[in-house]
Amino acid sequence: MTTNSDRARSFDAVAASYAANRPSYPPALLDAIEELSGRPLAGARVADVGAGTGIATALLDGRGARTTAVEPGDGMAAQLRRGLPHVPVVRGDGNRLPLRTGSLDLITYAQSWHWTDPARSVPEARRVLRPGGALALWWNDSDPRVEWIGDQRRRVLDTFGEGQEDHHVAAYDADARLRAELPAGVDFRTRQVEWSREVPLDVHLANLASHSVFLVADRAVAEDVLERERALLVHAFPGGTVREAYVTSLAVART
Repeated sequence: MTTNSDRARSFDAVAASYAANRPSYPPALLDAIEELSGRPLAGARVADVGAGTGIATALLDGRGARTTAVEPGDGMAAQLRRGLPHVPVVRGDGNRLPLRTGSLDLITYAQSWHWTDPARSVPEARRVLRPGGALALWWNDSDPRVEWIGDQRRRVLDTFGEGQEDHHVAAYDADARLRAELPAGVDFRTRQVEWSREVPLDVHLANLASHSVFLVADRAVAEDVLERERALLVHAFPGGTVREAYVTSLAVART
C-alpha cells in the first residue's frame, strides 16, 4: 500500500512526459475564474500551488497574472523552470505556504488540492490572501459518459482496485468530484466546463501512464495494462487519433 505522499512525489520521475502529454485547460475555465473571483487575471498577484510542470501556471501567466509557482517536487520544479524561466518558483506545498501574509489576490490549485490536508491548507490560504482575494480549485476528469472512456476506467479499476485508483483515471462524476474534494465550512461557487482534445494514440497512452496509479504500481503490471489499452484503442480509433473528452470542475471561494 503506497502513501498519499508517495503518490504525490511519484510524478518527479516522469516530469518531462507529464509536461508533454498531460492535457491543458480550456480558455472558458480562465473566463470562469475571473467571473467567480470577481476580478481580472491581468495584473493579479497569483500563487499556483502544486504547480507541477506549469501547465496551469503558463495559462495564468499568459493572461497577464503576476504568477508565482509553488511546487514541492524536484523533478517537476526543474521542468517548470525549463518551460517558464521567467516565472518565480518557490519550493513548498499548500500545507505550509512559503508566502507572505496578505500578499495575494488569488491562490490556484490545478488538480493538486487533493494532495493537501485541508485542516492546514485552508487556514494557510486565508492567511496569504488579501481581503477580497479568492481561492480557486479545479480538476480535469475524463468524461465517463463517453463509452470508451467509461470502459477504460472500469478496466483500470479492475486491475488496480477500488480505493487505489488515480484521482483522474477514475473519471469521477463531476458533481461527486466537488462533493468529495471541497473542504467543509468554505463557501464555494462552482462551474463545470466540458471540452475535448484530439491527440495521437501514443500521447493518450503517455498521458495515462503519467498518472500516479501507474507510477506506483508494479512496472510489469502497468506495462501490461498500457499494452492492453493500446490494442483495444487501435481498433476503436483506426486513424490513430484519440478524442479525449473532459469535464473540468472549478470551485472558487472569495474571502
